[in-house]
Amino acid sequence: MINSNKPFIFSNNSKKSFAILALSFLPFCGIANAATYKIDSSHSAVNFKVKHLGISNVSGKFGDFSGTFDFSEKEISESKTNAIIKITSVDTGIKQRDDHLKGADFFEADKFPEITFTSKSVKSTGNNTFDVLGNLSLHGVSKPATLKVTYDGSEKDPWGNQRAAFTGTTKINRKDFGLSWNKTLDSGNLLVGEDINITLEIEGILEK
Repeated sequence: MINSNKPFIFSNNSKKSFAILALSFLPFCGIANAATYKIDSSHSAVNFKVKHLGISNVSGKFGDFSGTFDFSEKEISESKTNAIIKITSVDTGIKQRDDHLKGADFFEADKFPEITFTSKSVKSTGNNTFDVLGNLSLHGVSKPATLKVTYDGSEKDPWGNQRAAFTGTTKINRKDFGLSWNKTLDSGNLLVGEDINITLEIEGILEK
């Protein structure tokens, strides 16, 4: 029986036993287990779509982007991401239009060369779906944005790299970011729509 009037002192052996016991419980103590992936831009895409004349859509993409994401399939809330998109890589298939987008009427690429997104929280919304809430910075303006994301699965490639893939969508109003250039048609429709629909097809490689 332990004498309650004396402090309990660990022997060397009991200290070792206690340490082993403590380590055995670590996996159950909320230790973050999210794995870090690097975005593989050669197997990913950043696409957007905007109304033209109010009756059709013009699609485009950004070809130069990078970033990472930490993902835990078991604990979605531990996941996070950050990404950078280079404005000069905008591509709608028409050089004249791309140059206009990079210029003073729209992105002002010389002054604001990047779009960035940094997540703040991740919330599960269903089986393999979740919302990524974060800050989107564009044209010198930072605004909250939410990505609706679906986890498409993971697989090991023939070279031993573990990969994970996601599809994300969001919609922003370009005027919120100071991209307000436009022309109003006789019908009242706008030459260029204000809402931008963005679709992300992201594949990442597990960092070793």
